[in-house]
Amino acid sequence: MAAARHDARMSARPAPAPSASLPTTADPMPLLGIDHVELWVGNAQQAAYFYEHAFGFRRVGYRGLETGARDRTSYALRQGRVRLVLTGALASGSPIAAHQRRHGDAVKVVALAVPDAVKAHDEAVRRGARSVAAPRRERDEHGSVALASIAAFGDTVHTFVTREAYDGPFLPGYAPVTTDVAPPENDVVIGLDHVVGNVELGRMDEWVRFYERVFGMTQMRHYSDKTISTEYSALMSKVMADGRGRIKLPINEPAEGRRRSQVDEFLEFHEGPGAQHLAVTTRDIVATVAELRRRGVEFLAIPDEYYDDVPSRVPEVARRLDGLRAQGILVDRDDEGYLLQTFTKPVGDRPTLFWEVIERHGARGFGDGNFKALFQALEREQARRGNL
Repeated sequence: MAAARHDARMSARPAPAPSASLPTTADPMPLLGIDHVELWVGNAQQAAYFYEHAFGFRRVGYRGLETGARDRTSYALRQGRVRLVLTGALASGSPIAAHQRRHGDAVKVVALAVPDAVKAHDEAVRRGARSVAAPRRERDEHGSVALASIAAFGDTVHTFVTREAYDGPFLPGYAPVTTDVAPPENDVVIGLDHVVGNVELGRMDEWVRFYERVFGMTQMRHYSDKTISTEYSALMSKVMADGRGRIKLPINEPAEGRRRSQVDEFLEFHEGPGAQHLAVTTRDIVATVAELRRRGVEFLAIPDEYYDDVPSRVPEVARRLDGLRAQGILVDRDDEGYLLQTFTKPVGDRPTLFWEVIERHGARGFGDGNFKALFQALEREQARRGNL
């Protein structure tokens, strides 16, 4: 495969001067959705094997020494509309290795698909974002992609991606990959519902204002420490979303409690702010979770008594109750419908990153009625780790 190229002219463009006025006639920051999520990990090859065999992702692209990359190895995986990239360092002194030493296997990039990456980057900088990678165009025989990046909470970055007519396996520089790993008969996950970020105490509103100012997002939900609490711990959360609801980014911070919350535990072992969990959607959560369990994914345990009042709270699921109970699925409703959700245990050595599986039937919320049951399940795991 031909080595990827980029246009230096785009990298040299100066950022426009800040302006107090913002355009009002058209959306200056249109967002098309989450293009991909990239994790920086200790061993990309082994991480790719895990996500293939445990979660049913399919390996579609590879970048490494054989494709001309000298500092990293990356595997691009896909399932449904979800793109996942796993990147490992080829040298101990690289930023990738430093990130993994500090945070463990963790999300580095939440990439956003946009109509024009150059304009998105410049508009974000004009609105106060910090640029970490100036606009550039990367090319190979499959076409070209425009990329640019800004800083987000902690060491996380948002990369703007404009693919135009690119038809390669992932991005320029990635060679196509085929494996003999048998995928599930059907995709177990079909899309990315939301990405949750944890930040330090007192900084949630700062990042809420960042997403309002830079992206024009609005606050979709606000959960106080009275809403999300148990006897022992609490947290606060505000859910940010773009105008079309394609991108949802809940931001959590810890709250005072008798003991340490899940956010406190995350901040300690992640050694700072970062993405706490990725929520993926499915059409049949009972079948999906059963398949993931068969593949070795571990989920939080939900007490049997939780299901005693489920038929009265959400009558629509009464016929599915046995399957929901067997797979530990939480049930909630709002004014627009109901949802089913469950959560994995942490997927790495550190009690940090985990996954949520969610099946929506009209509901746009985040399982408000499940917060107590969920937190109690999380606290049981924290207690087993000695972190409550």
